Amino acid sequence: MQQQRDGDHMVEHQQGKNRAEIKMNVCSAVPISATDAGDLNLSCRFKQKTKTFGLDTSALTMVLGVMGTIMLLAACLGRGLYFPSDVYGAILFSSGSILMGVIMLLLLRVLRSKKNNALKNRLSCDIHSNEEMKIRYWHMNLNGWTIWPIIMMVCYGLYACLGSVSTQGSMDEMLRWSLLAIFALLAGMLASCAHGVRWFAVGWQAAGSLLVFSGLLAVCGVLPLPFAVMRTADPEISSAGARLGGLLQYPNAYGAVAGMYALERLAAVARAMARPVTAGRLIAAALPLMPAQAALLLSESRGAWLATGIAAASAFAWQRRGDRLPLLLAMAAPLASAAWLYRQLAAAQLAPAPVPGLLALAGAWAAALLGTLLLCRLWHTGARARAAALTAMALAVTTAAMLAVASTAERLAAGVGTGLSRLRMWRDALELWSGAAWLGHGGDTWRSMFRAIQTSPYVGGEVHNGLIDIALDTGLIGLIIICAWFAFTIRNTVKYAAGLMPSVLVFVLHGAMDFDWSFTLVWMLFIWLGAWSYAYTNEQRTATADEHAIIQAREVPAVFTNERSVQPSLLSNGFSYQAIRTMRTIPWLTSLAILIWLGGTVWLAGRNVLGEVKYRLAGTVPQEIIQHRAELTAAFHANPYRPEIAISLSRTLTAHDAEKLLMSSLSHSPAEPRLCRELGKLAAQAGQGTQAGKYFEQAVALNRYDNHIQSAALYWMIQASRREWAAGYTDRARQTAAAGVRMYERYEQLSATVAAGKARNDRQFTLDDDAAVYIAHLRILASTAVPQEWTRQTNKPPG
Repeated sequence: MQQQRDGDHMVEHQQGKNRAEIKMNVCSAVPISATDAGDLNLSCRFKQKTKTFGLDTSALTMVLGVMGTIMLLAACLGRGLYFPSDVYGAILFSSGSILMGVIMLLLLRVLRSKKNNALKNRLSCDIHSNEEMKIRYWHMNLNGWTIWPIIMMVCYGLYACLGSVSTQGSMDEMLRWSLLAIFALLAGMLASCAHGVRWFAVGWQAAGSLLVFSGLLAVCGVLPLPFAVMRTADPEISSAGARLGGLLQYPNAYGAVAGMYALERLAAVARAMARPVTAGRLIAAALPLMPAQAALLLSESRGAWLATGIAAASAFAWQRRGDRLPLLLAMAAPLASAAWLYRQLAAAQLAPAPVPGLLALAGAWAAALLGTLLLCRLWHTGARARAAALTAMALAVTTAAMLAVASTAERLAAGVGTGLSRLRMWRDALELWSGAAWLGHGGDTWRSMFRAIQTSPYVGGEVHNGLIDIALDTGLIGLIIICAWFAFTIRNTVKYAAGLMPSVLVFVLHGAMDFDWSFTLVWMLFIWLGAWSYAYTNEQRTATADEHAIIQAREVPAVFTNERSVQPSLLSNGFSYQAIRTMRTIPWLTSLAILIWLGGTVWLAGRNVLGEVKYRLAGTVPQEIIQHRAELTAAFHANPYRPEIAISLSRTLTAHDAEKLLMSSLSHSPAEPRLCRELGKLAAQAGQGTQAGKYFEQAVALNRYDNHIQSAALYWMIQASRREWAAGYTDRARQTAAAGVRMYERYEQLSATVAAGKARNDRQFTLDDDAAVYIAHLRILASTAVPQEWTRQTNKPPG
């Protein structure tokens, strides 16, 4: 009886144990100390099953983490995957990485099964844990990360199949979103794995450090990076005459990514300074902060500065009152040092001598770290020391602001011409969008059609607004999908990982004022941040599930405890055993669908790569050699949707075959003026002046601010009229020449309008010098009597 009372007392003691203590034991993997036989048996079995299933999980986590990190680094080295050719290579590379990852997992499974013959028995005992892990993968991927890019991929795929302003553009966007869906699938699976948070931190630090330090070393002349620094003499573009673009080769996007990285590091340093920590931990957190801020300043992107400032202010407002001052203290010394470094490098136009540049970088870096350590020590010392820390912080922030403003004052005073050009661009884009507000025009709409609708001769292959660009491509439907994705990600990030929220906000804000979203890398970083926040959620849920499993098992007498009753269960999250049985068949169907999707994506990307390679090879072979035509034919068969390939191949064919080929290409790219120009040239050579006039009028309408197309239209109208005169069709010849005269008059009027206007003439559109010669010939050909020699006279074609 006394033994029974002692046992009951022990059970009551264990039942009343503090939950926080149990959670600490589970998270830190500390063995549960107990004298009761049932509790001891439970602890041993629980640790045994964790080990059995944990080895598979840790191997999967490692493979997914390595693959995700490699894809991020490859995107950084591939110019941010802005160009379609880089996206093709990334798709092939990522598919190969996935294949290698699957092989590694299979090898690990085989080696482990050889090492432990009882593996199958243990896996059969752990069937519920495996099924719950599958349910977690399925639930996370459907609700968060894979479904959104897949929907966008399907939208662009429908445009590529059903027709759009550019079939090639729709196909490129479909492949880009397919790559993002692959990356989202990997990130989602990694977030669902145990200890996935660590790999998200590794991937983020690796990508951010590569972008930041490669850019700074390129400025110092240590690392040769082509086009890493953009140089210009226009004060409206750069006050220093040079801006840092880094591996992305575009300063605005580079500044936005540097701002995202700097804010994540700022949050980490602020968390470290909020409590007394060792100097080593604080330095480790603050190490990349000053270089990231310096890279942001050197980009000289006013939009990136504004977006980063708004995100930092939002982070300050979201903080609890006691955590706001540590955030400012963490920012002070690195920002002041970065501003000083920016001032020194800008004075040298981002081209200092290597040794002085490295010394300035090292000095600013050391000052930032020492200043952060000093402010942290003062903050945790006493009231007077805190006052000194606050004073130093105020002086540092003020100094940084004054240095930054002084360095960019010349650019701010130069005018707002680039801003006005963007406003005109957005106005034209909204007018174009109104033509297909709900469904859009398909992929690459702005790049394909902006020359036809622009109201002034600005240069803008990008609309400089991510939201408008998506609305042009996919209409309101695509815009709603993207906004829903943003809302879902922001909600999860604010709820589970508030420290990552400022970086997400920079992505959203700056993408709405520039074309960062055209860089696949920027979307990958956004997906990485969103999955990172879910990984925090998964870690909390896993710890809570393990805690509940131990508590429930302790409440059951030892004699009734079995293998199945102590497994962590997802029933509390709304899942049922019926769902578990259903999920046993769903992964096979899902795997088959994923296999078909990956295979189709790889095949399509491979065809585009083959077409690109063949087209480049044809450019290295002289046109007189038969191999030149053979390479172009192979390129066209690999990718018949690219207008450049069709135009080059048509010049090696007969007139009839060339016209047939160009008409087929025009059906895939109806807004391509070069195709209309080639068709007009063929019609003029055939002496069909009326048809040539129609093609050239269409070409001019699609690109009226292009001097070359305007002059080419006049030249070939002269040639068509002469051929008609020579063939005896005098009336047709006069009509053809009269049509050319009308083209010239419209050209002259448009040139006078541009010259009289105050808008920027970025395309240097003027009345061409050859146009004066061409109009004289056209007026003679349009007269009633033409000398015989005029019908045989030839001119050199323009360009």
